Amino acid sequence: MSVLSSRTGRDRQRYDNNFRLVSGCIPYRLIKDVETEEDTSADFVNKLEVLMVSSPNRHDLVFPKGGWEDDETVLEAASREAMEEAGVKGILREVSLGVWEFRSKSSSLEDECFGGCKGYMFALEVTEELEDWPERENRERKWLNVKEALELCRYEWMQRALEEFLRVMEEEGKLRTEEGTVQDSPKLEECQIDPWYCFVVN
Repeated sequence: MSVLSSRTGRDRQRYDNNFRLVSGCIPYRLIKDVETEEDTSADFVNKLEVLMVSSPNRHDLVFPKGGWEDDETVLEAASREAMEEAGVKGILREVSLGVWEFRSKSSSLEDECFGGCKGYMFALEVTEELEDWPERENRERKWLNVKEALELCRYEWMQRALEEFLRVMEEEGKLRTEEGTVQDSPKLEECQIDPWYCFVVN
């Protein structure tokens, strides 16, 4: 049984123009290949894996996301959801991948009345996988390459977020290739939003 717990309820939920605000992330890691002598942007993208989780009582896969509450920033909400749903911590990129409006297939009557959801998505470079996390009993996590993730992603808006993530990472791969070396992701001084969840970088 997890010693941690997930936030529940809608008492602190944020809304904007009748949209429920949601924050989430695409957790990812870079697979190291010591045999590769040089890296191209294509090689860089092929080494990417993203982490998806199953929905409770379903077998389809999603990225961690949930309600953005009024006592936290959108970045804190994204990193909290990653820990609660997927049991991962890491380095969160401060610039969002985008904002998408959608209606959740599992939306409540409250969501329908308010007009749906507006989701902010970020990229999270995973640095730690927890063995125990709040929703471990209800969710399975799975590492996939980007192509597999696109095929298995439950929501169309999440597919679009993943496509934007791929575009951003391809650009980073090109920059790394032009520099002639693959280095760790550039980081600001480690600006902690909450030491339990993750660090934030540009």
